[in-house]
Amino acid sequence: MSDQLVLSAETRERGGKGASRELRREGRVPAVVYGGKEEPLMIHVEEKLLMKQLMTGHFMNSVVMIDVGGKQIRTLPKDVAFHPVKDRPIHADFLRISKDSKVQVAVPVVFINEEASPGLKRGGVLNVVRHELELVCDADKMPDDIQIDVTGYDVGDSIHISNVSLPKGVESAITDRDFTIATIVAPSAMKSSEGDTTVDSGEDAAAEGEEEA
Repeated sequence: MSDQLVLSAETRERGGKGASRELRREGRVPAVVYGGKEEPLMIHVEEKLLMKQLMTGHFMNSVVMIDVGGKQIRTLPKDVAFHPVKDRPIHADFLRISKDSKVQVAVPVVFINEEASPGLKRGGVLNVVRHELELVCDADKMPDDIQIDVTGYDVGDSIHISNVSLPKGVESAITDRDFTIATIVAPSAMKSSEGDTTVDSGEDAAAEGEEEA
């Protein structure tokens, strides 16, 4: 499960572009905490500390405790805006949550045991349709990633959400279809030697990826 992060913050009295620019010149990032049936709280955080936490790779699906004057607010990051040229954070949004809140998060998928996939061993290609899964879980039980075992999968096989063992208390946010996460696609040389069947599998996977993207 993702570690709980702590981010020190200070309240800001003024909004607007001028005040935000002044904060950024001082190495701070304006932000807002909203939700939880409370008034939005305008804050600013240290840019270096925010960047450090963003670099963990799981900031957006971690509980972040915003520490304002010694009082901690349990939040979930919802958005971080970046400067289009300098690639620096210029604003952040945080959603208040309670410990027992159900939250929806995008969690990256990681494929394991690729050496045990007959299709990949024969030169097939893992065509990833979804690099992240939209999941619903308890706020204190958000997984860092979802590992998908490709053992036994051959060329032309598809991995659907029904094939994935999700952690206890974690559910897919998409419940109306058994969507495709990845397929094993034949390389060009194998397609030409094995006929049209594997070609169709690859084309179907690509079409499904476009449809569900």
